[in-house]
Amino acid sequence: MYVAIEGVIGVGKTTLARLLQPTFKAKLILEAFEENPFLSDFYGDRARYAFQTQIFFLLSRYRQQREISSATRENENLIADYTFGKDALFARLNLSGDELATYTQVHKALAERITPPELIVFLRANTDVALQRIAMRDRSYERNMDYAYIDELNQAYEDFFSEKREQKVLIIDTNPLDFVAHTTHLENVGNRIRAALGIPPYQPELPFDEAIDKG
Repeated sequence: MYVAIEGVIGVGKTTLARLLQPTFKAKLILEAFEENPFLSDFYGDRARYAFQTQIFFLLSRYRQQREISSATRENENLIADYTFGKDALFARLNLSGDELATYTQVHKALAERITPPELIVFLRANTDVALQRIAMRDRSYERNMDYAYIDELNQAYEDFFSEKREQKVLIIDTNPLDFVAHTTHLENVGNRIRAALGIPPYQPELPFDEAIDKG
């Protein structure tokens, strides 16, 4: 099983991946975004630092994706909090001209060597909700996040997942959900993933006395 979780910045991809990991007994593949030395500068000056930021992310994500290819050959369950394809989505938003053309050539060459997920879980949230969640996690370089940029990115995700693709895509509206506070929300998402993969639904264990009463 290889499931990748996607969605706009702040939607809760990493949180959900961590919460699902014990249920599926999966290995986690988490995006190493904090290793990017250009990220803080990028949020301060997108035009100046976009190319360096994108190329660093592209190579970092490719290195991780090669690890995924090894894990899938060993029949491990995997949950990732991003897809390799989303890198191109950001590039189309942040780059143009020769920089975008150069990036696209490199991305295309690398994409041929990676293993695609069996299922993509697209977490949908409106821009206001995404920004509220970004504010709650309080990362220093995200404190002055531009509303217009997140809104543009959110629309880019919607457009991206409206396109026909080879992988299965499970769309989940997270606006009314809180995976951390409500276990029923998490169980519901887990069961929807199982259904999409053709796995029997998760059934919570009954207390000992209740199990006896029901025979």
